[in-house]
Amino acid sequence: MTGPPRLGWLDALRGMAALVVVFDHSSYTFMPDFRQDLMPHFNTSRYGILVFFLVSGYIVPHSLERRGCVRSFWVGRIFRVYPLWAAVVSALLALHALGIAELRDLGSHSTATVVIAHLTMLQELLGTPSVLLVLWTLSYEMSFYLLVVGLFTVRLQRRSAAFAVLLAVLAAGSVAAGVTLRPSALSAEFGTGPVIAFAAIAMGTALSCAGAETAVLRVSGGVLGGVLALVLVACNGTVPLWEGLVILAVMFLGTTVHRAEAGQCSRVFAVGTAVVVSVCAVGSAYWWGDGDHFTRRGWITAFMLALITFGAGMAVRNRCLPRVLTGLGTISYSVYLVHPVLLTVIDSTVGRRGHDTPVLEVAFFVVLLPVCLLTHRWIEAPSQEWGRGLARRLTRRRPVAEDDVRTP
Repeated sequence: MTGPPRLGWLDALRGMAALVVVFDHSSYTFMPDFRQDLMPHFNTSRYGILVFFLVSGYIVPHSLERRGCVRSFWVGRIFRVYPLWAAVVSALLALHALGIAELRDLGSHSTATVVIAHLTMLQELLGTPSVLLVLWTLSYEMSFYLLVVGLFTVRLQRRSAAFAVLLAVLAAGSVAAGVTLRPSALSAEFGTGPVIAFAAIAMGTALSCAGAETAVLRVSGGVLGGVLALVLVACNGTVPLWEGLVILAVMFLGTTVHRAEAGQCSRVFAVGTAVVVSVCAVGSAYWWGDGDHFTRRGWITAFMLALITFGAGMAVRNRCLPRVLTGLGTISYSVYLVHPVLLTVIDSTVGRRGHDTPVLEVAFFVVLLPVCLLTHRWIEAPSQEWGRGLARRLTRRRPVAEDDVRTP
């Protein structure tokens, strides 16, 4: 057992969510019959992803506000996310060149557009399929980062509950009004290349200006990034409009819970926000109905269980947790990114099983976790340490400006 570190419960949730996502993807290969029976009733992929989004919403805005500096926040995020991402994608490309791993079909997109879209990490919102399927969630994570920074620069970061409710209501309203958009609607209308070029330039400008010395540039950069994120999620996503809005609402709900715990809003207010978001999300899924690769029962069950899981995690946040759970959370990002590469190799060489093989399912986890321990130790941990060091130097070099200080 380990002591009750302040954020140990979040590590435990991340670790559990990562394992559920791994099971969801590996069940295609090793447990096809069980998967076919389970998915209509419980969408395991959405469950794990929604837990991840709640955790991100809880901790990411706090990370920015604790630093009080947009530049150091972006440095920390970049060194947290990109090094392992780059290593995993490079490994996949190398395995593909050796003929033992297949890449996803990227359609008629040019190499340049695919590379640029992935470098922004918004590729799923830019009309470009992700090289690895799991990377689609990182596009929504990046959108959330842009929104959080935008709200911080205009001093609206404390309005997390209002944004969660607004996004959830808009999601439900869009379904009730029958508002639908085709997948990647902006890319279909204006072309994938122009949309990628515009988004890349806008994102680069937003990141550069948001960390500038001048208050006007900081606000302009923050607003530009936030507007870019909202437009892409609402108008160019591959999931339905309502689900994209619900994803953002869920992350802001996580932020609201943190604010209630920190005494920045009442717990009753946070509970009310959770109720509104839940009702709108469940109502949206129910009204949307069943469709290809989507069953409303499976999605609703996943959503409600994700909220219950997060609440259970909060209930035990001050207790001692088994080290294995917190340890899984520490390597959860590696687990999330590495497992699809191993599955791709298996599918391309051995092939998928035609029937349930629980022994092979367990064996996959036995092989995966040690590999993820190594990638965390040799890639994640050093890059995060370098990022923290650089962020500290940036903070010392530039004292926190009055405009950067969080509002009372």
